[in-house]
Amino acid sequence: MTEIQPDQFDTAADARRTVEERFEARIVMNVPDKHNKKLRKLMEIVNADDDLYGLWLACNVTAIQRLGMTDHGPVHVKIVMNIAVRMLRLLLDRDVVPSVVADWKLSRDDAEVIVALGALLHDVGMSIQRADHEDFSLFIAQEKLKEILPHLYDHRVANIIRSEVLHAIIAHRRGGKPLTLEAGVVRIADALDMAKGRSRIPFEAGSDSIHSISAAAIDSISIDKGGERPICITVQMTNSAGVFQLDQLFREKLKGSGLEPHVELRATLKGDTEERLFKEFKI
Repeated sequence: MTEIQPDQFDTAADARRTVEERFEARIVMNVPDKHNKKLRKLMEIVNADDDLYGLWLACNVTAIQRLGMTDHGPVHVKIVMNIAVRMLRLLLDRDVVPSVVADWKLSRDDAEVIVALGALLHDVGMSIQRADHEDFSLFIAQEKLKEILPHLYDHRVANIIRSEVLHAIIAHRRGGKPLTLEAGVVRIADALDMAKGRSRIPFEAGSDSIHSISAAAIDSISIDKGGERPICITVQMTNSAGVFQLDQLFREKLKGSGLEPHVELRATLKGDTEERLFKEFKI
């Protein structure tokens, strides 16, 4: 069982740090490379890129300090990247063919690079503003990809990979319609950063809305091999209010993602602290 847990990162303390202190407390990006040399090289490049890390920090200033929202910075993108790569590999294990393989005859390793980059860059537009941040993410990511991809590919293949990553970024938006398997994976992975109350639904800090209550009810998320479907996502909740989080956020992201035939989600209630309104919730 692979359980997805948020890194220990005090965003309140981060808000009190100087620029230099924030960089000194840098979150290192890593993901199991499984002998994927391109993915390993990508992590080296990303971790040496102060410009990119600065963008993630700026995303969190916009989200947390100025809007009172949840984390959209380095911890978020690291979690999303690891979820996305994990999901893609479970699909590959069941012979589900990535779009970059089907359409361009590139490799599974290239699909992992696309998913990782899509996850890392999907929210960089938040460094400018929240509204339409997916659009802003595109032109920021375009420039970063032009810097990063020549270290991994020749210019012809780099153009293809860049297009695929940009599609994954724009397709994660509300109402987005992924046209590739890789984009669908990034879209779903973004929605699954909700363990320990890490809601992707915006809410005001300290509020007692259904958004904040349902977010707090999500205890843990695990992503494993499924039975009839390649991916089984298991969510443990401490309160049945967490169903709202799954129904309003996860279901919306799953719909139209292209991954509907490949994913099953089960939610269970942890402990006996409330009257049980359900035994198991499934999507």
